Amino acid sequence: MGLLEFYMNEDPLNRSRPKKKVLKTLFKAAWILPLLGLGFYGLRTELYRAQILPPSANPNIAIPQNNLTEALWKAPDVNTLPMNETGKEIRYGKELIAHTSEYLGPKGSIRSMSNGMNCQNCHLDAGTKPFGNNYSAVASTYPKFRARSGTEETIQKRVNDCIERSLNGQPLSDESCEMKAIVAYIKWVGSNVPKGVTPKGAGLVDLAFLSQQADPKKGKILYQTKCVLCHKANGEGTMNAKGNAWTYPPLWGDQSYNHGAGLFRLSRFAGYIKANMPFGTTFDKPQLTDEEAWHLAAFVNSMPRPTKDMAKDWPDISKKPIDHPFGPFVDGFDEHQHKYGPFSPIKEKREKLKKMKTITAKKRDK
Repeated sequence: MGLLEFYMNEDPLNRSRPKKKVLKTLFKAAWILPLLGLGFYGLRTELYRAQILPPSANPNIAIPQNNLTEALWKAPDVNTLPMNETGKEIRYGKELIAHTSEYLGPKGSIRSMSNGMNCQNCHLDAGTKPFGNNYSAVASTYPKFRARSGTEETIQKRVNDCIERSLNGQPLSDESCEMKAIVAYIKWVGSNVPKGVTPKGAGLVDLAFLSQQADPKKGKILYQTKCVLCHKANGEGTMNAKGNAWTYPPLWGDQSYNHGAGLFRLSRFAGYIKANMPFGTTFDKPQLTDEEAWHLAAFVNSMPRPTKDMAKDWPDISKKPIDHPFGPFVDGFDEHQHKYGPFSPIKEKREKLKKMKTITAKKRDK
């Protein structure tokens, strides 16, 4: 007979008073012990989160929910390439993307025509990393109209845009062996994507706008703690042992991307940082908060870098992205706000202007 069962039965020795006391004690214990256990579990959980879990599991670091997906795009396996001329060309294309500088940099074996950065410094893992600015949707969506040039662009035109802006270099001929190999590789990377489809995992993560402007001063503090090891104190990057390519690219200065590059737009660079930096980060295991990514992007893009003639960019200025930092603009906001934000007022103003334009057009058509 158990202790509780014994005291719930008739007591032939008339121990009613002790029985009541013991029962009260047992019932109190039944309530208190679970509460104590719950409190201990909560404390243990918080300690676990704070001290044991990696930054990616920290609940204070948000994972972009619109990017969590079961059907994430995956690049084809390079080991499946045929051992023929087609396979050879594609492999050469990959080599050019991964080690651009060794072939086309200042000490390039083919030609000296760029700043020494590699294509995969921006297009990670040779353009195959999910949310690492990959090439998954290039073959499926090109040729296509792009508002920046105001024309329909080919893959070759898009490749040269990157070379002239991100590599601050000179364009390749469409008929060169190098351009043909790069295009062949990019098409192969996206060969498992149907025409017209942009797969999940393409491009960069989209971060919510901050309610205030991104702050280069806060970004500088983050840079000193998170980025200096690879990119160095003055943003000069880390050169390889041969001195012909960057292991970690320069983030500003004469050998970095110019201000016509896509990553000079703060939303693009903040999304790139969030899903890929510091080293070891992936989109589903971020090490920085959204706000930190914005501030860090603001600091890097506040530093000096090469310029580019962009007089022919955005022939329709109403199509300029919200964070394109060079005027003129149709919305009345200045270049500083277009560069650092806050961006929500600009977005709201543009939506209002678009609605007014639609109403005016309808009235005119009546």
